[in-house]
Amino acid sequence: MNNNFIIPANTKKSQLILGFFTPSDLIIFGTGVSLTIILLIFMQDASFWELVLILLPALITGFLVMPVPYYHNVLQLLSNIINFYKERRNYYWKGWCVIDEYGEETK
Repeated sequence: MNNNFIIPANTKKSQLILGFFTPSDLIIFGTGVSLTIILLIFMQDASFWELVLILLPALITGFLVMPVPYYHNVLQLLSNIINFYKERRNYYWKGWCVIDEYGEETK
């Protein structure tokens, strides 16, 4: 096989709850849903726009834990994007002409 290995896409899926969620994902989603339920109980006579605002915690947390291809979920994708732009990136040149860059001569 010329040392070509294919890693299955679902190698970590057995470590996740229901195959999709980590414990922190469920805590985030549970907090949003419970806050929405508490607000729905206390706000009995809500207009349409108030109802939309009441449902926002569940919708936002549901969006954050929604699975995305090539990433675990949207929360991980957003954290990777923020880390990419926030952290300093150093790229070290280690190419075929690295000797020429430092002025060393080949023998």
